[in-house]
Amino acid sequence: MRESSYFKFTNLVVLLPMMAVLSIWTVYWFEIRYQVNFNHYGVYPRTLKGLRGIVLSPFIHSSVEHLYNNTIPLAVLTASLAYFYREIVFRVLLWGVLLSGVITWLIGRPSYHIGASGLIYVLVSFVFFKGILSKYYRLVALSLVVVFIYGSLLWYIFPVEEGISWEGHLGGFVTGLFLAFVIKAPLPKPRKYEWEREDYNEEEDEFLKHFDEDGNFIESKPPESASLDDDIVIKYHFKKDSGEGKEDD
Repeated sequence: MRESSYFKFTNLVVLLPMMAVLSIWTVYWFEIRYQVNFNHYGVYPRTLKGLRGIVLSPFIHSSVEHLYNNTIPLAVLTASLAYFYREIVFRVLLWGVLLSGVITWLIGRPSYHIGASGLIYVLVSFVFFKGILSKYYRLVALSLVVVFIYGSLLWYIFPVEEGISWEGHLGGFVTGLFLAFVIKAPLPKPRKYEWEREDYNEEEDEFLKHFDEDGNFIESKPPESASLDDDIVIKYHFKKDSGEGKEDD
């Protein structure tokens, strides 16, 4: 697969982030508009009722600040995933939501865990580790960009601040790492130069002919010029004077 066909801008790169952002904002608008609270639909660890939060919790946010903090990372990371990992984008999102939610349900404190931050940690972890594992220069560069922008998120997989579901963050981080190893992503074949081909013949290379066995440059001599007498023929054409009948001044 060529790089031009692998890394290709499609409508999905725009539509997927828009749908993700629109969905979480629509749910919050619905809560404000009709004065309802969906927090009890979040993940409540180790309860049968809390299992529904595995799927529903990424759409529920407690405040505008909570919603805003998740909006930009969610949009940027889903767009990056859709562009660089187009073939596996939906598998990563589906399994990311399910597995991170299950981990939160298993290890979380007895409280409602809500928000898209768990999925954001899945995406950060997956994009970083998948790029490093691929060893492909563009994906490695993407990993470094993700670390530069979102590297500080690593602190929040630990209980460093009250009111934050560090269990959800940790579950997302571990899930992203796991998916980076498990889900295979097709990569473009690296470009091969002439000297990397198996049928390459050094003796026929015009460039290498300018060097001797010791690597010294040999200046090629221009071809000998042919004799001028053999190649050049000079012909003279005489015209009669057309001034007959004219008188001299």
